[in-house]
Amino acid sequence: MLSVRDLHAYYGRAHILQGVSLEADTGEVVALLGRNGAGKSTTLKAIMGLLPPAAGEIVYGGRHIERLPTHRIARLGVGFVPEDRRIFSDLTVQENLEVGRRPARADAPAWSEDRLFALFPNLAALRDRPGARMSGGEQQMLTLARTLMGNPRCVLLDEPSEGLAPIVVEQMVRAIRALKSEGLSVVLSEQNLHFCLAVADRAYVIEKGRIRFGGSMSELAADPHLHEQYLSV
Repeated sequence: MLSVRDLHAYYGRAHILQGVSLEADTGEVVALLGRNGAGKSTTLKAIMGLLPPAAGEIVYGGRHIERLPTHRIARLGVGFVPEDRRIFSDLTVQENLEVGRRPARADAPAWSEDRLFALFPNLAALRDRPGARMSGGEQQMLTLARTLMGNPRCVLLDEPSEGLAPIVVEQMVRAIRALKSEGLSVVLSEQNLHFCLAVADRAYVIEKGRIRFGGSMSELAADPHLHEQYLSV
């Protein structure tokens, strides 16, 4: 579904991504793990076209997208849930969802407000509440729900568990598992290894813009040297 090959990206003159390669298959959850500043968010932004890559290939559904603008990548079926959420604070939950609505795709699950309210029961009770009057966890769920209204085949999640209460993290775990069961590809950037163990099939570890490990979650969980060298704070 998604293949990233030898990706390089810069912020100004700073060489942030230095040959990142990763893959995510249909119906697979892939975690990109690393410390703050390792290049996780930059990788997702480069895939989404928010930071044009300097070199490398990004292939989605058999099509090269590394030179496409963000809106065209989104129209092809890639959804992005940013770390800072970016909901429309003056709009209600229902109105935020309506903003994200896109036509159904033949090759992707079709999401409606009713399906999303079943997936996120908290939002159903808040459908008429403005975004500014929601908690951080509720806003995170709304951001994911709004992204799903675009009926994506692949979803990029940037730090989905960051700053959330444990009960909200559990709801996010259930939601990601539900997306997997629908056949979506999910790529998430995270620092929380325990969260990734609950949802991901495979993992990549990134450090200073380079991939240091790629393999199954069970392989990563069983290697304390990797935890100590690349994940511990």
